[in-house]
Amino acid sequence: MFDHVKMLIPKAIDELTPELKKFLNETRSKLKGSQRREFMANVVLLLGRGGQSLAERELGWDHKTTGKGIKELKTGIRCIDNFASRGRNRAEHHLPNLLEDIKDIVEPVSQSDPTFRTTDLYSPLTAAEVHRRLVEQKKYNVEQLPTVRTISNKLNELGFHLKKVDKCKPKKK
Repeated sequence: MFDHVKMLIPKAIDELTPELKKFLNETRSKLKGSQRREFMANVVLLLGRGGQSLAERELGWDHKTTGKGIKELKTGIRCIDNFASRGRNRAEHHLPNLLEDIKDIVEPVSQSDPTFRTTDLYSPLTAAEVHRRLVEQKKYNVEQLPTVRTISNKLNELGFHLKKVDKCKPKKK
Protein backbone atom coordinates (compact mmCIF):
# COMPACT_ATOMS: atom_id res chain seq x y z
CA MET A 1 0.00 0.00 0.00
CA PHE A 2 2.83 2.39 0.82
CA ASP A 3 5.38 1.20 -1.77
CA HIS A 4 5.95 4.74 -3.10
CA VAL A 5 7.28 5.72 0.33
CA LYS A 6 10.07 3.11 0.07
CA MET A 7 11.81 5.22 -2.55
CA LEU A 8 11.84 8.23 -0.25
CA ILE A 9 13.26 6.47 2.80
CA PRO A 10 17.04 6.53 2.73
CA LYS A 11 19.08 3.43 3.54
CA ALA A 12 21.27 5.31 5.99
CA ILE A 13 19.50 6.61 9.08
CA ASP A 14 21.46 9.88 9.08
CA GLU A 15 19.73 11.09 5.91
CA LEU A 16 16.31 12.05 7.30
CA THR A 17 16.02 15.46 5.72
CA PRO A 18 13.64 18.16 6.94
CA GLU A 19 11.60 17.75 3.73
CA LEU A 20 11.24 14.02 4.35
CA LYS A 21 10.25 14.59 7.98
CA LYS A 22 7.64 17.11 6.88
CA PHE A 23 6.30 14.75 4.20
CA LEU A 24 6.01 11.80 6.61
CA ASN A 25 4.29 13.85 9.32
CA GLU A 26 1.86 15.46 6.84
CA THR A 27 0.96 12.07 5.41
CA ARG A 28 0.52 10.64 8.90
CA SER A 29 -1.76 13.53 9.92
CA LYS A 30 -4.08 12.89 6.96
CA LEU A 31 -4.76 9.31 8.06
CA LYS A 32 -6.89 8.08 10.96
CA GLY A 33 -7.05 4.97 13.12
CA SER A 34 -5.62 1.71 11.82
CA GLN A 35 -4.56 3.28 8.50
CA ARG A 36 -2.40 5.77 10.40
CA ARG A 37 -0.84 3.01 12.49
CA GLU A 38 -0.23 0.92 9.37
CA PHE A 39 1.56 3.81 7.67
CA MET A 40 3.67 4.50 10.75
CA ALA A 41 4.57 0.81 11.10
CA ASN A 42 5.58 0.59 7.44
CA VAL A 43 7.84 3.63 7.79
CA VAL A 44 9.41 2.22 10.97
CA LEU A 45 10.02 -1.15 9.29
CA LEU A 46 11.55 0.58 6.25
CA LEU A 47 13.92 2.49 8.53
CA GLY A 48 15.27 -0.87 9.69
CA ARG A 49 16.93 -1.67 12.99
CA GLY A 50 16.34 1.15 15.48
CA GLY A 51 13.61 2.61 13.27
CA GLN A 52 11.06 2.80 16.06
CA SER A 53 13.29 4.86 18.34
CA LEU A 54 14.40 6.99 15.38
CA ALA A 55 10.77 7.72 14.48
CA GLU A 56 10.09 8.63 18.09
CA ARG A 57 13.12 10.90 18.33
CA GLU A 58 13.15 12.51 14.88
CA LEU A 59 9.47 12.49 13.86
CA GLY A 60 7.83 12.78 17.29
CA TRP A 61 5.86 9.55 16.84
CA ASP A 62 4.75 7.64 19.92
CA HIS A 63 6.55 4.29 20.22
CA LYS A 64 3.41 2.65 21.64
CA THR A 65 1.44 3.61 18.55
CA THR A 66 4.11 2.41 16.15
CA GLY A 67 4.45 -0.81 18.16
CA LYS A 68 0.71 -1.37 17.96
CA GLY A 69 0.87 -0.76 14.20
CA ILE A 70 3.70 -3.28 13.78
CA LYS A 71 1.69 -5.90 15.70
CA GLU A 72 -1.33 -5.17 13.50
CA LEU A 73 0.80 -5.63 10.37
CA LYS A 74 2.31 -8.91 11.56
CA THR A 75 -0.94 -10.49 12.76
CA GLY A 76 -3.26 -9.01 10.15
CA ILE A 77 -5.76 -8.15 12.88
CA ARG A 78 -6.86 -4.52 13.07
CA CYS A 79 -7.59 -3.04 16.49
CA ILE A 80 -10.89 -1.21 16.77
CA ASP A 81 -10.64 2.16 18.52
CA ASN A 82 -13.22 2.66 21.26
CA PHE A 83 -13.64 6.44 21.26
CA ALA A 84 -17.09 6.24 22.86
CA SER A 85 -15.72 4.98 26.17
CA ARG A 86 -13.39 7.95 26.61
CA GLY A 87 -14.24 10.97 28.67
CA ARG A 88 -15.72 11.72 32.01
CA ASN A 89 -18.75 10.01 33.51
CA ARG A 90 -21.78 12.08 34.37
CA ALA A 91 -22.42 13.03 38.00
CA GLU A 92 -25.38 10.61 38.10
CA HIS A 93 -22.98 7.74 37.43
CA HIS A 94 -21.11 8.46 40.67
CA LEU A 95 -24.16 9.57 42.67
CA PRO A 96 -27.20 7.60 41.42
CA ASN A 97 -29.70 9.35 43.74
CA LEU A 98 -28.52 12.89 42.99
CA LEU A 99 -31.31 13.87 40.59
CA GLU A 100 -34.03 12.52 42.90
CA ASP A 101 -32.52 14.35 45.86
CA ILE A 102 -32.40 17.61 43.87
CA LYS A 103 -36.07 17.14 42.94
CA ASP A 104 -36.97 16.49 46.60
CA ILE A 105 -35.36 19.79 47.60
CA VAL A 106 -36.62 22.00 44.76
CA GLU A 107 -40.15 20.73 43.97
CA PRO A 108 -41.84 21.79 47.26
CA VAL A 109 -40.82 25.44 46.79
CA SER A 110 -41.27 25.64 43.00
CA GLN A 111 -44.12 27.45 41.28
CA SER A 112 -45.54 27.04 37.82
CA ASP A 113 -45.56 29.79 35.23
CA PRO A 114 -48.18 32.32 36.44
CA THR A 115 -49.42 32.91 32.87
CA PHE A 116 -49.74 29.14 32.25
CA ARG A 117 -48.17 29.61 28.82
CA THR A 118 -45.39 27.12 29.56
CA THR A 119 -44.96 24.09 31.75
CA ASP A 120 -41.76 25.48 33.24
CA LEU A 121 -41.29 25.49 36.98
CA TYR A 122 -39.69 28.49 38.61
CA SER A 123 -37.77 28.16 41.83
CA PRO A 124 -36.64 30.88 44.20
CA LEU A 125 -33.68 28.69 45.24
CA THR A 126 -30.28 29.27 43.75
CA ALA A 127 -27.95 26.46 42.72
CA ALA A 128 -25.68 27.37 45.63
CA GLU A 129 -28.62 27.00 48.02
CA VAL A 130 -29.50 23.60 46.51
CA HIS A 131 -25.85 22.57 46.94
CA ARG A 132 -25.94 23.68 50.60
CA ARG A 133 -29.20 21.82 51.25
CA LEU A 134 -27.84 18.64 49.64
CA VAL A 135 -25.03 18.73 52.18
CA GLU A 136 -27.25 19.56 55.16
CA GLN A 137 -30.45 17.64 54.45
CA LYS A 138 -29.30 14.73 52.28
CA LYS A 139 -25.94 14.27 54.06
CA TYR A 140 -23.67 14.45 51.00
CA ASN A 141 -19.97 15.20 51.41
CA VAL A 142 -18.85 18.48 49.88
CA GLU A 143 -15.97 16.63 48.20
CA GLN A 144 -18.23 14.07 46.51
CA LEU A 145 -20.84 16.60 45.28
CA PRO A 146 -20.39 18.21 41.88
CA THR A 147 -19.79 21.94 41.63
CA VAL A 148 -22.51 24.57 41.93
CA ARG A 149 -22.34 25.13 38.16
CA THR A 150 -23.01 21.43 37.54
CA ILE A 151 -25.97 21.49 39.93
CA SER A 152 -27.29 24.51 38.02
CA ASN A 153 -27.03 22.48 34.79
CA LYS A 154 -28.83 19.54 36.44
CA LEU A 155 -31.63 21.86 37.58
CA ASN A 156 -32.04 23.10 34.01
CA GLU A 157 -32.08 19.51 32.70
CA LEU A 158 -34.83 18.67 35.20
CA GLY A 159 -36.91 21.62 33.98
CA PHE A 160 -36.39 23.95 36.92
CA HIS A 161 -35.54 27.50 35.94
CA LEU A 162 -33.78 29.58 38.53
CA LYS A 163 -35.62 32.84 38.14
CA LYS A 164 -37.33 35.03 40.63
CA VAL A 165 -41.01 34.27 40.83
CA ASP A 166 -43.08 37.22 39.55
CA LYS A 167 -44.95 37.79 42.80
CA CYS A 168 -41.58 38.19 44.59
CA LYS A 169 -40.55 41.05 42.30
CA PRO A 170 -41.37 44.58 43.45
CA LYS A 171 -44.40 46.06 41.71
CA LYS A 172 -43.92 48.93 39.32
CA LYS A 173 -45.55 52.22 40.29
